[in-house]
Amino acid sequence: MSVLVIEDNRDLAFAVASALESEGFEVIIAESGPEGVEKGQTVAAEVIILDLMLPGFDGFRVLRTLRSSGVETPILILTAKGEEDDKVKGFRLGADDYVTKPFGAMELVARVEALTRRPRLVRPRAAASGPIDRFGDVEVNRASRTVERAGEPVALSPKEYDLLLALMNRSGAVMTRHELLTEVWGYQSDVSTRTVDIHVSELRKKLEKKPAEPKHILTVRKTGYRFEP
Repeated sequence: MSVLVIEDNRDLAFAVASALESEGFEVIIAESGPEGVEKGQTVAAEVIILDLMLPGFDGFRVLRTLRSSGVETPILILTAKGEEDDKVKGFRLGADDYVTKPFGAMELVARVEALTRRPRLVRPRAAASGPIDRFGDVEVNRASRTVERAGEPVALSPKEYDLLLALMNRSGAVMTRHELLTEVWGYQSDVSTRTVDIHVSELRKKLEKKPAEPKHILTVRKTGYRFEP
């Protein structure tokens, strides 16, 4: 399996490549934003690791360009410690996960392995018909993986959609953060991450009438989340 690492810091790129190669991955490196886009569109990688600070243009533009051109390879972004806005913006543009610098080699490898276990999303060329799930003014068409709110399409990232479905499928039952990480992200261990919380926040902004007072995607204090139709 191959991993594309888009990173201009050669020392960090070497360390990441060494950790992945020791676990059997083939690593391709791009050292700038334009090179990252070119290789992201042409290299058959299972995962892309993307730093946000790049020469040429930044990682956000790389991410936006890859997703808008139809590249659906799982993307893990590298963010600076404490830069919460970067994580949120990355998820909005279609990132699947993040690792905060500095990070441990084994943590990074575990995240990459989890992303390789994620079923690859196949987008239908035309909207398929099928049963419609409804809550509030939201309609979810599982056959076409599309969501509408008040008759208008809602753009959900693949992980946002998978998270919504996981909660809907357990309607009324509490799902812990660990259960969601395992089911949606494929983690097999208790990884400490705010990925679930950030995705839930984005879902609420897109689907709840009052995100600060949600009626459907509810928090269960110190446990996780549950869905109410």
